[in-house]
Amino acid sequence: MNVFAEFRRTVMQAVQTLAEQGDLPASLPFDAIAVEPPRDPSHGDLATNVAMVLGKPAKLAPRALAEKLQPLLAAHPAVTAVEIAGPGFINLRLQPEYWQQQTAVILKAGIGYGDSQRGEGKPVNVEYVSANPTGPMHVGHCRGAVFGDALAALLEKAGYQVCREYYINDAGAQVDVLARSVHMRYREALGESIEIPEGLYPGDYLNPVGAALAQKYGDTYRNAPEADWLQTFRQAATDAMMAMIKDDLAALNIRHAVFTSERALHESGAVQQAYDRLQQRGLIYTGVLEPPKGKLPDDWEPRPQSLFKSSEYGDDTDRPLKKSDDSWTYFGADIAYHDDKYRRGFHSMIDVWGADHGGYVKRMKAAVKAMSGGEADLDVKLVQMVNLLDDGQPVRMSKRAGTFVTLRDVVDEVGRDVVRFIMLTRKNDAQLDFDFKKVTEQSKDNPVFYVQYAHARISSVIRNAATELPGLDVTDSALAGADMGLLKHEAELALLKLLASWPRLVESAADAHEPHRVAFFLQDVAAGFHGLWNAGRDDAGLRFLLPEERELSRARLGLIRAVAIVIASGLAVMGVTPVEEMR
Repeated sequence: MNVFAEFRRTVMQAVQTLAEQGDLPASLPFDAIAVEPPRDPSHGDLATNVAMVLGKPAKLAPRALAEKLQPLLAAHPAVTAVEIAGPGFINLRLQPEYWQQQTAVILKAGIGYGDSQRGEGKPVNVEYVSANPTGPMHVGHCRGAVFGDALAALLEKAGYQVCREYYINDAGAQVDVLARSVHMRYREALGESIEIPEGLYPGDYLNPVGAALAQKYGDTYRNAPEADWLQTFRQAATDAMMAMIKDDLAALNIRHAVFTSERALHESGAVQQAYDRLQQRGLIYTGVLEPPKGKLPDDWEPRPQSLFKSSEYGDDTDRPLKKSDDSWTYFGADIAYHDDKYRRGFHSMIDVWGADHGGYVKRMKAAVKAMSGGEADLDVKLVQMVNLLDDGQPVRMSKRAGTFVTLRDVVDEVGRDVVRFIMLTRKNDAQLDFDFKKVTEQSKDNPVFYVQYAHARISSVIRNAATELPGLDVTDSALAGADMGLLKHEAELALLKLLASWPRLVESAADAHEPHRVAFFLQDVAAGFHGLWNAGRDDAGLRFLLPEERELSRARLGLIRAVAIVIASGLAVMGVTPVEEMR
């Protein structure tokens, strides 16, 4: 049950009633009408902008429209007061009983509380990670992986049909560099003493790949020309790296449904076909680009190229799809890839990229708009870097990787749940500090501990109820039948109102593609619960377990179980397992 969606329907019905009475036009724009918590809780329980949104199209002063709506909204059985604020905002106050009954709603829904049909089953493609298959994943990839996976889970909870996808960049020069690096390790496995030249990948993660090739081929390719072994080594190395990447992702409980190969797009002719379709629509021409701004590269020269008219679709300039030697640019393959997504039925696409790809966003969005005739939409979420620290000091690189700290290093050090939670404690486009010491300390300053501690405390109270209140049925279904009208304390009602906003949070976070909002919300829920716990320490009458008042205890147990359910529901979106007890 979404309280805010329910009252939005109430507002819409009031508007419809006025229209039927002839007080408003029959056709009005409703999309921007919102019902949400007021910024200042003292103003009421709900606030709506309906009069502000419809005043102008209805040719009424917003306050005058609000006054017309006031008695209709006041007729709702849960509403105790309708107040008009400022130029026409409407604030509603609801009976305490309305909030109290939300406890049973949550208990009956279980972890599915907050599930929404907002997405109406529409397919969404979320492409994330897509790290080059040249080595183990580093901590920067880790943040994008967690963000993308949590976003996919959030969209699923909001009612979308989500495809998790990984794009394998296996057609570029970096894969040839990988093959040459593996060839060095292959020779090493055959007994040679080698020194990795500059420009190749130095990490010892390639040792097993070289050893496997040495066992399989023996001396066959030791002194053979590169042309004889490059393709074989490239494929073997790519396969091995993708197996490593999948294993690293599995450590974070991340699994993609689809892996699309860039090389396969080239080999199938998909890149050429996408190019031909653009050309048939008059969106390709031969032209000469302006020189790059700033310092002119020494090797730059004006030359005719095949250009895509991306500037007609919001880009800053037209973009080349072929190089001067007639080979494809990366952009050419990327257009084919997104065209392939569209042809698989995805009109809604989300790409999760590193922040260093920000300059690529406009051209890719332009390409999707052009290829789909405006039917498809691409949202690119840029993920900023992670500063890896230990007690405030930068962490040194991993010896195994050669140049960076691996995702696996971090997961092995602090655990999957900690990594996933912390990676969502900042908005994706803000830099994030990951301090090994701080993320494992048991204090309220550590958000993952603070939220998990709330869930563990609730589990402890439920266990203790068996001793302090013998014979009391503490199953969720039994607690849902408690007299929730006994939850009268201001802190209890405030916590109930917060829990009731979870379904709205799911929808708004899904609309904005911002899973970090879930982490923020759970911290607020944890704070509300811990505040109630501390109040019980100061005032014995506010404790959860009162043997002499079993019915009140049942109601309070129902309330805190509702808290635990909402925490578990949010953690499920984040891919984090709620704990029953803290060690």
